[in-house]
Amino acid sequence: MLELQRLTKTYATGDTALREVSLAVPRGQVVGLIGPSGAGKSTLIRCINRLVAPSGGRILLGDVDLAAVGRAELRRQRRRIGMIFQEYALVERLTVMENVLSGRLGYVPFWRSFTRRFPGRDIENAYRLLDRVGLLAHADKRADALSGGQRQRVGIARALAQEPALLLVDEPTASLDPKTSRQIMRLILEVCEERDLPAIVNIHDVPLAQQFMHRLVGLHAGEVVFDGATTALDETVLATIYGAEDWASSGREPAPERESEDTERHLAEVGR
Repeated sequence: MLELQRLTKTYATGDTALREVSLAVPRGQVVGLIGPSGAGKSTLIRCINRLVAPSGGRILLGDVDLAAVGRAELRRQRRRIGMIFQEYALVERLTVMENVLSGRLGYVPFWRSFTRRFPGRDIENAYRLLDRVGLLAHADKRADALSGGQRQRVGIARALAQEPALLLVDEPTASLDPKTSRQIMRLILEVCEERDLPAIVNIHDVPLAQQFMHRLVGLHAGEVVFDGATTALDETVLATIYGAEDWASSGREPAPERESEDTERHLAEVGR
């Protein structure tokens, strides 16, 4: 279970990105994080995995407060957090199998990671995961030979290879067509239910979020202004989250900026 208690982030400039955010995500539940650009959605995810240091509050993953652990313990705890990225974050010159096995980098000695000599158990599990996401036949292909949907499936398998206690998912469908987006969202829900994983999905496509999320949390100016069932997301609530004029004009939030630098930092930290 993940629990945030009065999580706050204020930058050195004085700008406050998160204002005492409190919420709990039980095991097996997939929560959609929605809100306008600048609402604090990406900051919330980056605080949970400590790519951004929170200014106050607690981040409880089980009985561990991620906001309070030191650097060495943080590296160990990051193994428990699987990340699925908008831009896939694959090493394109490596094979699909090698990319999935990179999810085990935090668990093997340096010499094994450097030579890519992983234990047999990890290799067998990687094959099982590729089968689960429908890519077993592509195990030996280079990542740059895959379609966008296939790359995202590799990213899901890699995150699951960590054997995580939590999934953080950052705009998993922003670069995908509508049909592939639904397939990816369905896959994320299925693997969370199968593994009893809690997940937070930062998503800008509100109709897609309503279709697939178990629960929605709406952020506005760094504050939680809605937390409830997808069926409760009516026009009044949407106006509270997005503003009436913005919602009426487009029905969806502008595409977010990519967080490539944060992606690289997270993968580097997990691999240490």
